[in-house]
Amino acid sequence: MISLHEGRGPGTQKAPPRRAYALRLSVAILQPRIWRRLLVRDTMWLSRLHEGIQILFGWYDYQTHLFSVGPKRYGNPVNQNGVVVEDDRDVTLAELQLGEHHHLTYDYLFADGWHVDIRVEKALAVPKTAVYPRCVAGARAGPPEDCGGVEAYKDMVFCLKHPETDLGREWREWLGPSYDPEKCDLSGINRALKRLAK
Repeated sequence: MISLHEGRGPGTQKAPPRRAYALRLSVAILQPRIWRRLLVRDTMWLSRLHEGIQILFGWYDYQTHLFSVGPKRYGNPVNQNGVVVEDDRDVTLAELQLGEHHHLTYDYLFADGWHVDIRVEKALAVPKTAVYPRCVAGARAGPPEDCGGVEAYKDMVFCLKHPETDLGREWREWLGPSYDPEKCDLSGINRALKRLAK
């Protein structure tokens, strides 16, 4: 017979402590590097990280995207030619079991598009008052949406340095007066990221 005083019973279990990740995101190939450091909660959906990346680099989500985490692919769900892409709305960063120095990639606009390397720099405790996601560092403006890929982007930067030329004037007219390829607007990025903070 079991005493009523034996055992601890189910009690209340503490939820596991929440963590945050410091992610470094770099647009591949381009030199000097275009990069951002982003702090995110591990409870963030991968689809929300996609939305954050669009904000970080000034893109408008016009094109297809794909995350690669080891052998797995996440994005808009599809099963085509034996390639399975799982829905990025169904998985959180915690479920990916990311550890320090873990690496994943993000591709946006596959043909003449952008490949972003994402590295987990560190795992962090989450202070109660912390607001995530938050961009804490970065360099240079993101490549503009629909600028034509890596080589076209390099040509664009060259032309902007020569505003007296026809191409320089055309690029400036298309991009608007405020675009500066050398400037990373952290305050503007964080204002936009606030809508993802939940």
